[in-house]
Amino acid sequence: MIEAAMLWNEPNNKSHWDPEIDPDWSMFAETMTIAAQAIRAENANIPRVLGGISPIDPFFIQRMQNYGLLDHIDVVAVHGFPLDWNLWQIKEWPDKIDEMRAVTDKPIWVTEVGVSSFGAEEVQAWGVNRTAELLVGKVDRIQWYSLFDLPQAWGATTRHKEAEGSSYYRHFYMGLIREDGTPKPSLEAFAQHTPDMGLCQWFHFEDPRLDEGVAWMKRLGVKYLRTGLSWADSYRPDALRWFDRQMEALADFDVTVTFCFTPEHRGISPHHTSPPQVKEEFAEFCASMIARYGSNRVSEAAE
Repeated sequence: MIEAAMLWNEPNNKSHWDPEIDPDWSMFAETMTIAAQAIRAENANIPRVLGGISPIDPFFIQRMQNYGLLDHIDVVAVHGFPLDWNLWQIKEWPDKIDEMRAVTDKPIWVTEVGVSSFGAEEVQAWGVNRTAELLVGKVDRIQWYSLFDLPQAWGATTRHKEAEGSSYYRHFYMGLIREDGTPKPSLEAFAQHTPDMGLCQWFHFEDPRLDEGVAWMKRLGVKYLRTGLSWADSYRPDALRWFDRQMEALADFDVTVTFCFTPEHRGISPHHTSPPQVKEEFAEFCASMIARYGSNRVSEAAE
């Protein structure tokens, strides 16, 4: 069921990896190297994807190459939100991909790209079409973030919170479907670009939207999906029951699974962004998930 394994999410963003504990990312590189080796030992058919970087920073990729991590990585991923958070214009997407290709010969995937409807839903619909125009055919994976708006009661996984003003609230308006379940104009625009464009949809632990999400994705003709299995969630009661249900529901899609989020009691600091106390524990989690859900077929990305 797992087509590709992504190691962490946005490691160069302080909302996902703590730069105060690991200012030069050496701990990150070592942790992910061990995990990548464990995944390869468990299933050599599954490509290993470096967690999508945000911001897009070629120097970060060079740093990971210097640490030797890229020797154990098959795909490099990037995330971009030029109409909401990035300090560049949407028309620069091809240039951003070229900047990455200048520093690595690995395939480049865009595993999160999106436009919020915070300002206007029409802008989001335009953003879907413009993104497809700029990226389809330039990279092998384009995954729109996201299918559903984030429910207001859940809170966004970010350190910034309300201190960032509207930047925080944009997190809640990234979906093609509103919180009340009704489609936005962008949903119809997105449907014109499948299966070339896939989706990134995070399903929270025991997420009540799972079955509805699967139905929508099949209706839209989605082939490629990116989601996550949380290391932190693996310590919850009945975690494997939920993981089994999630992965069984997603069996008809080519799924890139992101492994991330440090359990508070296993981090150097008690936070999901912390490097782990024992790096091998994260690797063991990744390998166990690959053993349980990994595909036996050779992925197109691994060929």
